[in-house]
Amino acid sequence: MKVMVTGGSGRLGRSVVAGLAERGHEVVSVDLRPADGTVPDGVVERQVDLTDPEGCARLFAEVRPEGLVHLAGIAVPFVAPERHIFTTNATIAFTTLQAAVEHGTSRILVASSPTPLGYGSPHGWLPQYLPIDEAHPLLPWNAYALSKQTIEHTVAMFSAQTGGAVRLGVFRPCFVISPEEWRGAPTQQGHTVRERLDDPALAAVSLFNYIDARDAAGFIDTWLAAATELPGGEVFYVGAADAMARKPLAELMPLYHPGTDRLAAGLTGTEPAFSIAKAERLLGWRPGRSWRTELVDHDHPTD
Repeated sequence: MKVMVTGGSGRLGRSVVAGLAERGHEVVSVDLRPADGTVPDGVVERQVDLTDPEGCARLFAEVRPEGLVHLAGIAVPFVAPERHIFTTNATIAFTTLQAAVEHGTSRILVASSPTPLGYGSPHGWLPQYLPIDEAHPLLPWNAYALSKQTIEHTVAMFSAQTGGAVRLGVFRPCFVISPEEWRGAPTQQGHTVRERLDDPALAAVSLFNYIDARDAAGFIDTWLAAATELPGGEVFYVGAADAMARKPLAELMPLYHPGTDRLAAGLTGTEPAFSIAKAERLLGWRPGRSWRTELVDHDHPTD
């Protein structure tokens, strides 16, 4: 399948581009900047400003992808003024999806985020239940989270507009860990994976969630293959099958999110705070990696 990946040079995008190419897809990677490193054999790179409707339309008219994986946008909260984050992410999503629909793309998968749930709010936040699944209410409190919720509504709109002729879906990848980060490179928050494990407060902010970027690529490949069999606009959490923590969340969640004692009581062993049961039920997908298998020398704490 010819697949366009927007944001292909990003933390998640690099692994998605490589993973789809390895699985036999014809991949076109689109970003504002070229990839930092070696581009997989056969992958075509295009540098395009996706906020420009005319440039975006020209891109789709030339490439004519069958599938679109939309990852592009500002990927971290508070790295730019709030208005800029919201308008950039919402505009890129609408412009890209509109061009894709108008130029015959039949399968469109869009990246959202768990952040619209509202965790991290300065006024406090508690989940309604644990583990969290796709039915849990959203309560975004910053522009990044709001942009992701808006993107999900944009997907729903195009799904309704096309009446099923175009298959659209949303995935909410948990905290992305790229392959080099298992070997000590800093994560998107600036600290290392080992530091995230050594100091639970770092991972507690996002409820100890994470996903290996290569497993996310596997989910995307699975979704592209199954898209025509899925209801339009389905949303999936995509995370690891365990928590980014050395202790059970039944113990850690109440420490860092007071009031969750009863809700977290069932999160024993390595159980994560986010359920990936829907992806397994509808797609047969499960992640193959965890910090226990990937982190180099993980049994030796930081000196």
